[in-house]
Amino acid sequence: MFAQADRMGLNVQEAYLPAGCQGIYDDKSKMICLDPRMNQRQQLCALQHELIHAEHGDQGCSLSSLIRKAERRTRRETACRLITPLEYRIAEAEYEGQSWKMACELGVTVQVLKDYQQFLDEYEKTTPLRGRWRDDVYVC
Repeated sequence: MFAQADRMGLNVQEAYLPAGCQGIYDDKSKMICLDPRMNQRQQLCALQHELIHAEHGDQGCSLSSLIRKAERRTRRETACRLITPLEYRIAEAEYEGQSWKMACELGVTVQVLKDYQQFLDEYEKTTPLRGRWRDDVYVC
């Protein structure tokens, strides 16, 4: 992903960020800041998340509905890029739906796993093949 950031002309830096904030993307400076206190899984997920903000040219943080929509979109896309339907199916069966163990197996944070599960719930509500797994189903 660092290579992707480089291809996009983005500078990735480490900086101590406020509690609860793992990464920040600034569109004006084309810079991503990641908190160095994160573990490898957190870094991977945060970098993917911020790269998606960069791809969409998202502008900063605020409480506006436009920003909230962008954040929901970014979380969904992050989860769908880091978790494949087949990997999810295998982890879910192996760990009987235990979120922490599934997240570890998938190499993501529990939050990214929950975002993926939320996408699946939303997908099932709007899809006629509800509840059926196929390799081509549940693609973001």
